[in-house]
Amino acid sequence: MKVADIMTTDVITVRPDTPVGDVARVFRQHSLSGLPVVNAEGELVGLITERDMIARHARPHLPAYLPVLGAYIPLGRKEYRESLRRITGVAAQDIMTTPAETIAPDAEIEDLASLMIEKDVNPVPVVDESGRVVGIVSHTDVLQVFEEADLKLEESLEEGEEKETPAK
Repeated sequence: MKVADIMTTDVITVRPDTPVGDVARVFRQHSLSGLPVVNAEGELVGLITERDMIARHARPHLPAYLPVLGAYIPLGRKEYRESLRRITGVAAQDIMTTPAETIAPDAEIEDLASLMIEKDVNPVPVVDESGRVVGIVSHTDVLQVFEEADLKLEESLEEGEEKETPAK
């Protein structure tokens, strides 16, 4: 089965300059787990997840300092700057994850599942060769496919047992 078979094609997106308050409203109104950020041409430039939105309200990771010969060398400045950028962000471009992990519509479902687990991403934007968003897939979409496969397997096993049971 291909990603195109399970992806949502009516993708809700925002632009990089969309205010964070509007982004939060879109998340809430549509019960989304992630929101692709696209430019004017519809090309993916980033992804905002629920985690990104929640991170805005988390305490920043303060840098540690290493004392060396009476001076202090800051450690972890990149992480500190990143957390400050998200906390103080006012537009989608300030809080989005970039680059976003993506997948092609013709990829196999197993490749999608591997990407989600290995890279800890949800949802995953589906993009065409030109980088335009053509769909999006979440954990729930993948679970639905596996649930349906399990139900079919159970039904076929039950049918097999019924055929083996002798009539009285």
